[in-house]
Amino acid sequence: MLTVISAGSVYLVNKAREDARWVVHTVEVENQVSLTQLQMRRAESAQRGYLLTRLSVFEADFEQAASQVPPTLMKLGLLSSDNPVQRRLVEEMLPLCNQRIEEFRKTIELARTERLDDAARFVREGDGRDAMNHINDLANQMRAEEDRLFELRTASADRSQTLAASMTGIGSGLVVVLAGISIFLVRRSARARDAAEARLRDNNINLEATVDERTADLREANNEIQRFAYIVSHDLRSPLVNIMGFTSELEQLRADIFRRIAALGHAAASALPIPPLASDAEPTLDGEDQQLSQDFTEALGFIKSSIAKMDRLITAILNLTREGRREFEPVRIDTRELIEAIVTTLAHQASEAQAQIRVAPLPEITSDRLALEQIFSNLIDNALKYLRPGVPGDISVRGRTKLGFAIFEIADNGRGIDPKDHQRIFDLFRRAGSQDKPGQGIGLAHVRALVRRLGGTMSVSSELNIGSTFTITLPITWTASNRNRES
Repeated sequence: MLTVISAGSVYLVNKAREDARWVVHTVEVENQVSLTQLQMRRAESAQRGYLLTRLSVFEADFEQAASQVPPTLMKLGLLSSDNPVQRRLVEEMLPLCNQRIEEFRKTIELARTERLDDAARFVREGDGRDAMNHINDLANQMRAEEDRLFELRTASADRSQTLAASMTGIGSGLVVVLAGISIFLVRRSARARDAAEARLRDNNINLEATVDERTADLREANNEIQRFAYIVSHDLRSPLVNIMGFTSELEQLRADIFRRIAALGHAAASALPIPPLASDAEPTLDGEDQQLSQDFTEALGFIKSSIAKMDRLITAILNLTREGRREFEPVRIDTRELIEAIVTTLAHQASEAQAQIRVAPLPEITSDRLALEQIFSNLIDNALKYLRPGVPGDISVRGRTKLGFAIFEIADNGRGIDPKDHQRIFDLFRRAGSQDKPGQGIGLAHVRALVRRLGGTMSVSSELNIGSTFTITLPITWTASNRNRES
C-alpha cells in the first residue's frame, strides 16, 4: 500500500512539475513574441530617426536591432515547434520581418547617398505599414493562442498539484494507521520473541552440554584414527623389513643355485665328476636354464621394487600422522622472503630445467611457518617437475589481499592437468597424467590438508599443454587455538 501511494505521489508530483514547465513555456513564448515585436519597432524607430537627422547613432541602433531579429525569430520557432498553429504563424512572420528589415535598410541607404526625396517617396508609397500591421496581427494571433494554452496548462497544473497534495495527505494518514498497526505487531512479536528466547536458552543449556560431549567424542575418534594409522604403519614396517631381508638372502641364494645347476649340466654333458664351484664365478647357463635364471632375476626385481614402493608409502603415512598431531604456532611471516628462500634451495633444479621462477610482492600474514614452507615447497617443486620438455619453464608466484584473506597464486606453463582430473589430484595416493615422474601421490593431498588446517581453501585451474595455476586462500591473521584443539 505504501509502495502504491509513494508511486502515485511521485507520478503526480512529476505531472505537476511537467504542467508547471508547460506554463512557464507558454510565458516564454509570449515573451519571445513581444521581443520580436520590440526589435521590429526598434528597427523602425531607428530608421525614422536616421531619415530625420541622418545621425550615425541611429544607423548603428538600426543595425543592432536588425541583427537581433533573425535569432529572435529562430528561438521563437524552436519554442513553438510543439504547436502546429504557432509553427505556421512563425513561418508566415519570418519572410515579412525579413522583407521589412530590407525596406528599412534600403531607405537608410538612399538617405546616406543624399537621395532624401527617393527615400521619402519609398516610405510613402511602400507596403511597409501593411507589412508591419500584418506582423503585429500574426503576433497577436500567437499571443492569443498562448493565452488559450496558458489557461489550459494552468488549470492542469493546479489539478495535478491538488491531486498530489491529496495523495500525500491520504498517504500520511495511512502511514499513521500502518505505524499504529506496526507498533502493535512489533510489541506482540517482542513478547513472543522473549518467550521463544527463554525456551531457546533452556534448550541451549542442554545443547551446549550435548555439543561438548559430541565434540569430545569426535576429537577422541580423530585422535584414535591418527593413532591407529601410526600404529598400523609402524607395525607394517616390521614384516616389510623381514620381507626385504629374506629377499636379499634369496638374491644371494640365486647365484649359488644357478651355479650348481650350471655345474650339474656341465657334468651331465661331459660324463665327468662335478667340478668345484667358484663362489664369485658367474654360472654359464644354456637354453631353459638361462631363461629360468632371467625369469628368477626379473621376479626378484619386481619384488624389490614393490617393497621399495610400499616402504615409501608407509613412510609417507607416518609423516602424515606425525604432521597431523603437530600443533601449529602462528607467527608473523614475510611470505615473499619465505618463498625466495624456497626458490634458492630449488635453484639448481630450476637451472637444470631451464626455468625461471618469478616472485611478485606478496602480503605478510600470521600463520604457521613450517606449514607454509611445506605448502609452497611442494607446489613449486611440482611446477618444476612437470614442465613441458623443450619449453623454457616460466613459474610465477603472486599474491593479493581481499576481505581479510591473502590469496596466493602459483602459475606455470607446464604440461597442465586434464579438467576431469582437477579433483582427482587432491586424493590420497591418486595421480593424474603420465606416470613418468617419481612420487607416491600424497603431495597435493598433504598440501590441501595443511591449507584446511590453516583455515584456508585451495583450488586449481589448468588445461593440458597450457599450464596450471594453483590458488591458495589463507586468513591474513590466523589463530591456532581452535584448530589445535580440534586436531
